[in-house]
Amino acid sequence: MAHRGRVAVEHKSSFRDLVTEADRRAEAAIRNVLLQAFPDHGLLGEEEGERQGQSVYRWLVDPLDGTTNYAHGLPYFAVSLALLGQGDELLVGVVHMPALGETYSAVRGGGAFCNGRRISVTGKEHLDNCLLVTGFPNDVSPGRPTNVDHMENLIRRTRGVRILGAAAVDLAYVAAGVFDAYWDLSNQAWDVAAGVLLVSEAGGTVTDMTGASLNLYRPRILASNGRVHEQLLEVLRTGRIDA
Repeated sequence: MAHRGRVAVEHKSSFRDLVTEADRRAEAAIRNVLLQAFPDHGLLGEEEGERQGQSVYRWLVDPLDGTTNYAHGLPYFAVSLALLGQGDELLVGVVHMPALGETYSAVRGGGAFCNGRRISVTGKEHLDNCLLVTGFPNDVSPGRPTNVDHMENLIRRTRGVRILGAAAVDLAYVAAGVFDAYWDLSNQAWDVAAGVLLVSEAGGTVTDMTGASLNLYRPRILASNGRVHEQLLEVLRTGRIDA
């Protein structure tokens, strides 16, 4: 992290929503590689937006998830790529963490891997043994949900809650069994798509926060090892900490 404290940042939607030259250069490079290899594919990226394709295939690209961490010299940031097929079915997911030397990958039906080694979610069955991870929205203006109530309820019910600041990292770590579950109120499709496939292929469960099928484009997400999923849904739905 030789750049620590010396990264120039700009603001997007708010002073909390940052972008760096690394975000832009990474996305440009990724677009160039993908579209040379798959010229008929569509592509949606965080920094450059939508590129319509001529086939059913579409890439979702977050060139630098965890920009604030990167700008402050924290190692929890990642490149996140996902390939969608017919009906937005997730086919491929990759989360690369350059500062940590970790690359997580999954192909639908083929399992999930970190640096070529198969990974799986935890086997824990009770929330009081679980360590969770969550995020905090950029937009905390009056009237907007902040996740504080859910955090308070789940801190009381579990071993603890962590905030790393990068959804792609959070989901990869659920897939790898570092965390037992992840929930969040506010993400974009490119933040979570690759990680959703990782968790699913590692044996976990992913839904929205009501237990319904996840809409990638409105992802109020809950991803878990599957065994504690219903317990978490009960707490998130009702606020009860004795679930």
